[in-house]
Amino acid sequence: MSAASTPVVFIAGQLLTNALWAPQSRALEDRPQVYAGNGADDTIAGMARRLLELSPRRFDLVAHAMGGFVAFEVMCQAPERVRRLALLGTLAPADAPAQTERRMGYLKLVEAGRFDEVVEERLPILVHPDRREDEALTDVVRKMAADTGAERFLRQQRAIMGRIDSRRGLAAIACPVLLIMGRQDGIVNQTHQEEMLALLPNARLEIIEHCGHLSTLERPEAVNALLRDFLQPD
Repeated sequence: MSAASTPVVFIAGQLLTNALWAPQSRALEDRPQVYAGNGADDTIAGMARRLLELSPRRFDLVAHAMGGFVAFEVMCQAPERVRRLALLGTLAPADAPAQTERRMGYLKLVEAGRFDEVVEERLPILVHPDRREDEALTDVVRKMAADTGAERFLRQQRAIMGRIDSRRGLAAIACPVLLIMGRQDGIVNQTHQEEMLALLPNARLEIIEHCGHLSTLERPEAVNALLRDFLQPD
């Protein structure tokens, strides 16, 4: 299979759906595309196995946030199947105690029937401060969260809390890797990216200015250009 016809597999982060990739799907419309689920399992390993089951023999993998945790596991389970790997707004370490405590709070809210409060609490850290009143954008984010639903979100949280520290496996990822981060990302930071950059043998980092965590929707033209360039034939 030539690189030009290599399918692109997309996997989104928590509370997000395939709508996250709408601009990239259009930009890469000449490529076969697969969308991996991100909430039918409550472990990252299970999500990775499911992604591999539905994906073609060889593919390019584009992952966002929690999807990046799944991508790291895919690279442990079947590295030979991934030609190129793009990681957007993700990080490699496992949760610190403070992060686990925050997630436990989310679980309690959802179990108390207050899922909508979780969505509204997270919204400010998902987008650039200047976009928080952008109804066109925030409506898409709320719709993705509603489509995810409480039960899927609970599985996502359990998977994230139970994930391993992926830094130990980064040196074994031989394929080209593109790291993308919004400068004003409220969840990951440049230190996370530079840590991965130092450990990955064949990676580069691109930081998108005036952009939060949802780079694919906030700055689609910049993300599209980076992906089109990165996913070109070798």
